[in-house]
Amino acid sequence: MAESDVQARIRELIEKNRVILFMKGNKLMPACGFSANVVGILNSLGAQYETVNVLADAGIRQGIKDFSSWPTIPQLYVDGKFIGGSDIVREMYEKGELAPLLQQKS
Repeated sequence: MAESDVQARIRELIEKNRVILFMKGNKLMPACGFSANVVGILNSLGAQYETVNVLADAGIRQGIKDFSSWPTIPQLYVDGKFIGGSDIVREMYEKGELAPLLQQKS
């Protein structure tokens, strides 16, 4: 089965950006509390990351859920791997597991 255009776009975004957050709104103006929570955590860790506003593109909004088999937004990817949504990111942050993942590789 051929990959849809939306799935191909999502794959390309994930491959091009080491740390990428699919969220409602953007890092300057999160449009929901869960997205704001993840942005706050990433900012507190000094992470370099890009965001994709799923509200601006209905295809991406549904497509990212299909891509990851995860039903909710936001979704964080690091080094091409799906990390999780707001609760998982918060849990990893609190356990000290997120910061090492986000360290820039030399």
